[in-house]
Amino acid sequence: MTEKQPKDNDKLHDEPHNEPHDEPRVLALTVAYDGAGFAGFARQLGQMTVQGELEHALAILFKREIITVGAGRTDAGVHARNQVVSFELINDELKERSLEKLRTSLNALTSDGLVVKAIAEKPAGFSARFSAMQREYRYRIVSSSVPPVFLARYAWWVPSDQPFDVHLMRQAAQYLQGEHDFKTFCVAKSAEGQTTTRRIDQVFIFGMQHLGEDSIVIQIRGNAFLHSMVRIIVGCLVEVGLRRRPPEWVGEVLAACDRRAAAQTAPAHGLTLWDVSY
Repeated sequence: MTEKQPKDNDKLHDEPHNEPHDEPRVLALTVAYDGAGFAGFARQLGQMTVQGELEHALAILFKREIITVGAGRTDAGVHARNQVVSFELINDELKERSLEKLRTSLNALTSDGLVVKAIAEKPAGFSARFSAMQREYRYRIVSSSVPPVFLARYAWWVPSDQPFDVHLMRQAAQYLQGEHDFKTFCVAKSAEGQTTTRRIDQVFIFGMQHLGEDSIVIQIRGNAFLHSMVRIIVGCLVEVGLRRRPPEWVGEVLAACDRRAAAQTAPAHGLTLWDVSY
């Protein structure tokens, strides 16, 4: 007896499978930008944003919409040294374009003030946002009787004839380390119906000089941050550094879980998303 050959219709019942050229490949960009020229990271209709610029460039190159994910949704005016942005392509889209050529093309198609520093392929399932283990922000302050020149775009000038008391600021920062409810330290509306518990791993405060201008740098590392969280923390630490509040006041502000208990939000231009760890 001869073996029965399958009919063409029988093939309809085969298990579906993806051809290799259809498999998604995850790429991650390392991006730096001067936030002064952008209305923040996240895409906004009618506004120039970092995400919008990158997605527009990718759409030109691959002739379709490509959705990106960023490690941090920086506000308007906030800078980035090593922002990470991930997205998916398929094998066919990379067949004749190396990652180096893709980086060059993206830099040619995006606006001034935005640079793609590197491109790397990541494992399936990688997300610039959800795979991140730690984010580092740095905030720069200039405290002097005259405004800075070279640091004017990247530091908050706090007019003062007396230097900050960095020792008191470091004492105050200790109240913030660890896992807490940081509801006080975020935009009130953004906290509605959302969890506001975050973990701050380290807060370092140190002096630094740039082109002959002295500044104080507040370096904050944590698992994730709320809307304007770093800038509100900086506003409170400045109050302590100017000796207007004692260090323990920051602990009281944290416990209040009320935005009205904190100090002003520090200006955006002093903040930089420094690094993201995975």
